[in-house]
Order: sequence, then structure tokens, then C-alpha cells
Amino acid sequence: MSEDDGKKTLGLRGGPRSGNVKQSFSHGRTKNVVVETKRKRVVVPKPGAAKSGGGQPVKGDASKRPAGITDAEMERRRKALMAAKAREAEDAAQREAEEKAREEERQRRREEQEAKEREERELQERAKAKAEEDERRQREAEEAAKRAAAEKAAPKDDAGARGGAAKQPVRNKGREAEQADRDNRGRGRGDDGGRRSGKLTLNQALSGREGGRQLSMAAMKRKQERARQKAMGGSQEREKVIRTVQLPEAIMVSELANRMSERVADVVKALMQNGMMVTQNQTIDADTAELIIEEFGHKVTRVSDSDVEDVIDQVEDSDDDLQSRPPVITVMGHVDHGKTSLLDAIRNAKVVSGEAGGITQHIGAYQVDQNGTKLTFLDTPGHAAFTSMRARGAQVTDIVILVVAADDAVMPQTIEAINHAKAAKVPMIVAINKVDKPGANPDKVRTDLLQHEVIVEKLSGEVQDVEVSAVKGTGLDELLESIALQAEILELKANPERAASGAVIEAQLDVGRGPVATVLVQNGTLRQGDIFVVGEQYGKVRALINDQGDRVEEAGPSVPVEVLGLNGTPEAGDVLNVVDTEGQAREIAEYREKAAKEKRAAAGAATTLEQLMAKAKEDENVTEMPILVKADVQGSAEAIVQAMEKIGNDEVRVRVLHSGVGAITETDIGLAEASGAPVFGFNVRANASARNTANQKGVEIRYYSVIYDLVDDVKAAASGLLSAEIKENFIGYAEIREVFKVSGVGKVAGCLVTEGVARRSAGVRLLRDNVVIHEGTLKTLKRFKDEVAEVQSGQECGMAFENYDDIRPSDVIEIFEREEIERSLD
Repeated sequence: MSEDDGKKTLGLRGGPRSGNVKQSFSHGRTKNVVVETKRKRVVVPKPGAAKSGGGQPVKGDASKRPAGITDAEMERRRKALMAAKAREAEDAAQREAEEKAREEERQRRREEQEAKEREERELQERAKAKAEEDERRQREAEEAAKRAAAEKAAPKDDAGARGGAAKQPVRNKGREAEQADRDNRGRGRGDDGGRRSGKLTLNQALSGREGGRQLSMAAMKRKQERARQKAMGGSQEREKVIRTVQLPEAIMVSELANRMSERVADVVKALMQNGMMVTQNQTIDADTAELIIEEFGHKVTRVSDSDVEDVIDQVEDSDDDLQSRPPVITVMGHVDHGKTSLLDAIRNAKVVSGEAGGITQHIGAYQVDQNGTKLTFLDTPGHAAFTSMRARGAQVTDIVILVVAADDAVMPQTIEAINHAKAAKVPMIVAINKVDKPGANPDKVRTDLLQHEVIVEKLSGEVQDVEVSAVKGTGLDELLESIALQAEILELKANPERAASGAVIEAQLDVGRGPVATVLVQNGTLRQGDIFVVGEQYGKVRALINDQGDRVEEAGPSVPVEVLGLNGTPEAGDVLNVVDTEGQAREIAEYREKAAKEKRAAAGAATTLEQLMAKAKEDENVTEMPILVKADVQGSAEAIVQAMEKIGNDEVRVRVLHSGVGAITETDIGLAEASGAPVFGFNVRANASARNTANQKGVEIRYYSVIYDLVDDVKAAASGLLSAEIKENFIGYAEIREVFKVSGVGKVAGCLVTEGVARRSAGVRLLRDNVVIHEGTLKTLKRFKDEVAEVQSGQECGMAFENYDDIRPSDVIEIFEREEIERSLD
């Protein structure tokens, strides 16, 4: 049987180079092994790939220059720009020199390490040669002693006769001893616990060789280390390593042993000796763990659970590391004042056509290239339900563009946008839109803004104002110039070389891609493969997608991107931070999730018994309408829940049992059936199993794409739970003239209808001295001997009350009708 048995040689793809290696074993066995190697591909960067410096200063006549900029000022700016370029060139040269010095230092350390390893190998070889020499000398001395003893024991007269015969056994014995020594040394080199002797059978793999367990790789390494130390002159006791163990408030036994680098069995044994019968998966408190750590001779450092967040880098950036970044502009204003249409005109794209009902339901993040300058825009919805989303937009922005329609002036959401901008302490630019309409009055807008402490430049203020038309495109250049001027005044800078951090503008659960978060990078550079933590979620960047839908490798400061690779959907407004390892990210996310749960539990436990009783008494007469809400993105779900909380009064209120992101599932249908609640889907649909379950169990599913319709329908449904309002209409009065006793009927009042009309179906009250003494219904209403339905004013009739006989002459009967009026929630 040949060595390769006709099998195909294993190889590597891509043009390998092959060669033969001959392995030698004990007892003269050899084996040829075919080895293939592959060249490592080296990618050389193309020249001229470095980033260019800032743009050339804008030159032109004075008419195109921003207002108030003189020639001296422009010259000063050009000089500053040239100085900045020179500084950038110096920084590049300095970085190149530092990189060269670091490379030389790495080469020097590599050479020192190689020299050290070479010396250690020489020492080991010398020690091994010395041990072999000592062993050979000892063996020769033993053989000489044996020969001397044999010569003494032999008779002198037979010495000559048996001299030749005696020498031969001694030589044979010497050769046998040398052969045995060689065999022993061969077995010493090849003794690996039987790991390489023969082929591995199924029984050996399942039960171990000869019914026992095979040695692990770690045990083999320890055995080889003991043999090497024995060859170098005996084993030496290793010095114990004293470690500093970080100890949280509670720790698992196995984790404690891992941090001390001790065997778990030893730690469990020490705990049992201290009276604690625990296993490796149980948790012990910090005081007990500290005793065990000190018993093993290590040092303790107490840490709290919140210290896991200390790994997030919070260092301050030096001025040398800061570089200019694009401004982040948030477009705010009242609904239907043209915010998205204005951004469309700037981007030359039709964003508004993709929004249901022509209104913006989500926060959109876009980046625009304006004459070589990048501008990042955030388009926030203007509807009142998205107030919290607008607030988050103002928290991450540098400049706010307040869009006000010239034909509509200042509206409630315009005032809210002004308050958000003031709270965020960011500069504002007023864009007076729709100036092309016939009823446009820009001066009225400027005057109305004065009431809210917004004074524009035309009225001698500091706030820039630009008249624009999103439809015709007028005034857009002036608006962009105002943005560029404001950004230049702010001197926006960030450090792109540090670990990335940013804010989640929006988050959603995509069916094909999983959880997706729209992140605006604020500092550092976010790259593909980075490990990050965001709120209570963590993950690894699987892909980055820009606002054009293209995949990118990295995103610098002020760049909005969609991030894929999260383990769950974060909350809009959470902060994203890049960390070093996945373990750190998981620890931080678990700590934040635990803290959030404890906070919610504490909020519920803080209610006293008296408060619970008072709330139960208040809710006794309150009718609740339970609903389930599923939306496409986190911001929309949050906005819908906030709108639902505002619906209701002292009698009726809407209770959101569950709100989430993603498609309507069978679990949602089960919860809705148990609670008798309808399911509302906002830009999402139910899957097939959920639809079938809903049909079987009679659960109503309603779909919406505009929040107006959803709020109106819920309000109408909640209005149906209101009790009808009872309104009384007085229709007549009658005076009792005589009281008669009629057999079988009781007392009957002979009355004269003095006002209005008396009807048998109406309600009546009996008044005595203008005091109501009875309220009820009529048993009979007769005119003469006939039962009649009603009696007109000025006519006489007979009346008898249902279950009441205390009637007297001169009493007054008040006749009224009750009318039920349906109520609705405002």
C-alpha cells in the first residue's frame, strides 16, 4: 500500500507553490508530506489618495458676497485659510515622522525579542548537552566499575585463558546498554501518552483508549514542560502570581475562580470549608468573595455595577485633533407650511411624494452637497403628535431653520418649534415660505415673531430671515448662504480619529434586515465591524447605508447612516458609543436593562396603600378602552401612545396595553383576544398566522398610514363608551282641583292643565308649596271616562300616580320629558 493511497493532495487555491517534507519517526519509520504555500496578497495604496484640504476661498464681486463682509475681512479669511493649510501640511509631516519612529521602535523590539529567544534556545541546548554528557560519563563509570569487579572475581590462573572470552560479553553488554539507552531516549521524545500510535477507532473516540479518558492538550503541554524541566536539572517550584481581582456587588463562583486564575474545584472547596455549600453556578455576595480572594493570597478591588460604563471613552479632545465638520440643520415649523417641500427643492428629490397624506411621519436625515460643502439636514414632522420627535431633533442639531408660511403666519406648532430651539440653545434662521402665493404677507410673519422674542434682521434683530418659495425655487441660494455664514460663525469641529459616538434619530424593525437604526454620528468615525452599545441594546456594525441607499465603509462626524447589526430595536434618542470588545458591550447593555427594570419597579412600588385605594375609588366609575398599537418605527409608536394618553376624560380613557415596532404577530392577537382590545397597525401589516388567528377569534385589526385618521377613529370609539347625557324638557303644568277615590284604582286627582300639555308617556313631579315631594310616572290619564294619550292646556283630566296616593287638592303636577343626547370627546 502506497503512502498516498492514490488520494488527491490537499491544496490551496490561487496559484500555490508545492514542496515535499520528509518526517522521520522512531524505529526507522519515515513519511513524505506534500506542503503547499500561497503568496500573501499585499495591497499598496494608490498615490494621491489623501484627503484634500479645505476649499478655495470664494471670490466674486461684492453683489454676491454675504452682507456686511468687507474686502479686509475677505483678505483676513483668505490668510486664515492659507495658515490652516500650512498647519495641515505640518501636521501631516509630523504624523509621518512619528509613524516612522514607531516603525523603527517596533523593529528594534522585534530584534531584541528574537535575540532573547535565540539565547534561551542556546541555553536549553547547552543544558540538554550537559545533561547527556553527565549521563554518558555516569554510564561509563558504572561499566568500568562492573569490569573491575569481574576482573577481581576471576582466578588469576584462568585470566590468560579466559581473557579473550571475557572481553566479548563486556563489549556485548556495552552495546546492549547503548541500544537500550537509545530506545529509552526515542521513547522519551515520542512519548505523548499514546496520542499518535496507530489509527483512532470508534471505541477509542467514544470511551477513550483502553476504557479510560485520553489526555487533553493542556495536560500534554504540562507533561512536556515537566520533562523539559527535568532534563534541565529538575523541576522548580513556580512563584505564585498575585492578582488584583475586581469584585462587584455579587459574583458567580465560576467567574470568581476565573478572575483569580484558580481552579473552580479549589474555590468551591474553600467555600465549603467556610461553611457554604455552593456550586460553581451559584452567586455569592461581595463580602464572602473577598474572604476567599484573601485566602488565596490575591488583592481585592471593589467595583459597583455602574463601573461597567467607565469603559466608554470620555476623554476631552485636544485642539490639534479637531477638524471641521458639516453643520447639522434641523427644519422645523407648523404642519403643511412646506418644510419637506423646501428640503425637496434643495435636494432636487421628491421626498414628500413618499409620505402618506403628504405629511412627514418620521424624522428624515439627508446630506446635501452645496458647492463642495456638505450640509446635513434633519426633516422633522410638524404635526402636534410628533412633539417629542421634534424635541429630539433639536437636541442633536447645530442650526434650526424655522419654516413659516407667508399666508398662514405663526401657528401653535411654530411656537413649539421656537421653544425647542431656545431650549437647545441653537441659532435660528427664519425661512418665510410660500411668498409666491397671492395672500402672502411676509411682514406679518416678522411682526408675529416679535411676540415670541424672535427679532429678525429686517427689524434690527440678530435672527436671519430669508423669503423663499419651495415651489418656484426662489430664495434658496440666499438661504444656503445664510446657513454657510452661520456655520462659519459657529466654527463646528470634531475629532474623526477617536471612537465613534452618535445619536439615534430613528429606529425600526425591518423584516429582511432586522433591527435598523438611523444614527447621526457626532464624534469620531463609525466603521464597519465596530462593536457598539446603544441604550439597552448592543451589536456589531454589519453594514452602513447612507441617505442615498448606498453601502459605505465608514461614516464621519455629522454624517447620517443606517446601522445594521443590532440585537434589538433601540429607543429613538439613545446615544451610540463604540467599545473595544463584545463582552464590554453586553455588560453595559445588561446593566442598563437591569437599571431600567429596577427603576420601573421602584416607580410602581413607591405607591402607598392609601394612594392605591384612592386610585381604585377614582377608577371605579372610569371606563377604559384597551388597544394594541404596532408601528413601523419607534418614533411613530411613541407618538401614537402619547396621542392616545391625551384622549379621554373623567369617565372614559384609552389604555394602550402594548406598543411595539414591527409586524402584527400571533402573540399580539392572543393578547388582544384576552383583553377584548382591537389592534391598530400603523404602516405595518399582520402576518399570515396572525390574520388566521384574528379571523378565528374575532379580533379586529385596523390599518392606518396617517396619524390623523387613527386618532380620530380612536376618539370616536372612545366617545361611544360615554354615557348619554339626559336632558329634561318641561312640557306642562297641571293643578289638582279635587281628589276622588275609585275602586280598583285608588286615589285619582281631578286636574286642570294650566300650561302646556299633559302626556301619559311623560315623567311627572308632584309639587307641594313649590317643594318636590314625589317624582314618578302616571298610571292613568283620563278625559271623562276615556283613556287618552295627552290633554291640552285649559282642559280637565284625571290623573293617577304609579304606587303613590298622597295627593291633595291645590298640589301642582309638573310634566316633563327626558331626552338622551350622545356625547363625544373633544
